[in-house]
Amino acid sequence: MKSLKQLYRIGNGPSSSHTMGPKRAAQLFLERNPHASRFVVTLYGSLAATGKGHLTDVAIMGVLNPIAPTTIEWQAQIFLPFHPNAMKFEAIGADEKVVDSWTVYSIGGGALSDGEKIVGLDPEQEREIYNMNTITEILAWCKKTGKSYWEYVEECEGNNIWNYLQRVWEVMRAAVKRGLDNEGVLPGPLGLHRKAASYYIKAKGYKASLQSRGLVFAYALAVAEENAAGGEIVTAPTCGSSGVMPAVLYHLQEIREFSDMRILRALATAGLFGNTVKTNASISGAEVGCQGEVGVACAMAAAAASQLFGGSPAQIEYAAEMGLEHHLGMTCDPVCGLVQIPCIERNAYAAARALDANLYSSFTDGIHRVSFDRVVAVMKQTGHDLPSLYKETGEGGLAKTHEFDHNIF
Repeated sequence: MKSLKQLYRIGNGPSSSHTMGPKRAAQLFLERNPHASRFVVTLYGSLAATGKGHLTDVAIMGVLNPIAPTTIEWQAQIFLPFHPNAMKFEAIGADEKVVDSWTVYSIGGGALSDGEKIVGLDPEQEREIYNMNTITEILAWCKKTGKSYWEYVEECEGNNIWNYLQRVWEVMRAAVKRGLDNEGVLPGPLGLHRKAASYYIKAKGYKASLQSRGLVFAYALAVAEENAAGGEIVTAPTCGSSGVMPAVLYHLQEIREFSDMRILRALATAGLFGNTVKTNASISGAEVGCQGEVGVACAMAAAAASQLFGGSPAQIEYAAEMGLEHHLGMTCDPVCGLVQIPCIERNAYAAARALDANLYSSFTDGIHRVSFDRVVAVMKQTGHDLPSLYKETGEGGLAKTHEFDHNIF
């Protein structure tokens, strides 16, 4: 597995696959062709189907158009074999001939692949730094050494990872605070009002038990709404699921006064679980549905919460397993292609589920029948079995209802 720096990416929303990835691809292609007379970019499959709602064209044009005229072609009905989020960049010379052509795939979390390997990383970032790629192996290591997951991260990544995770935590925390302050309507045709500020105020008026859950909702909504508005967030593991981890960690630090260092260790543990999913399955909604985004985010947050509350390695693994298992089969069906409905609410519910998974596992000794790795394998197969219209194409599920319920928006 590669560094957690490739999982926790700092950038702007609303979509890691549809905004961050394509923008980075455009930058790489421009570096190869700085003197092109014009550019043609063809978007395929899921990337084309919901690209306008995800601002894919805006991200690409923002890079290429200032240098040379750029046109974008939309081929939503054509799915290339390697991945549903495919792009072809063409550089046109002064003689109107194609001087360079590059097909690349946005595979989730802002990462890019040429169909064979990850691209756009420097040699250090491309290095495989973890020699164990499954939680089963790492759990066995924990039992043998008496160490925890975050200590394995430190051994593989080195001490520099803490500086990076500190920056990640600062961005997450800032996104929560901005989201609680910002009000108004989110960009796009849905006219969706931000809710985080009102949820926060209402939660403060409840007694302790209800207040706690209401605050978690508010924090998750805050970050998810910031993402939908194009604000700075952290992929955890994606933009569309970026509200889950910050909500859980921010809430626990607020009510339990956990130190920043303990939060960073929880981030390391959560990242390890997210990284194994990214390595052995997928975190791309276009490939496996929302189970790979919100489901994985829930698993990561559950693992982080369990560690903060003193869970054993087995209990941490069990919490993460439940967080992912109970999102199996979740479709990716954004209305109008926007990361708003149902994405924002899903972040809030997943944050609450993560805390429930931690609580449930804390009542056990961590021993259970279905391992986290088994659920990852099932999630991958389930995602492949899902019809494409339920994977970010905007053609099925809730996404289809906007044709009939447009007036309510």
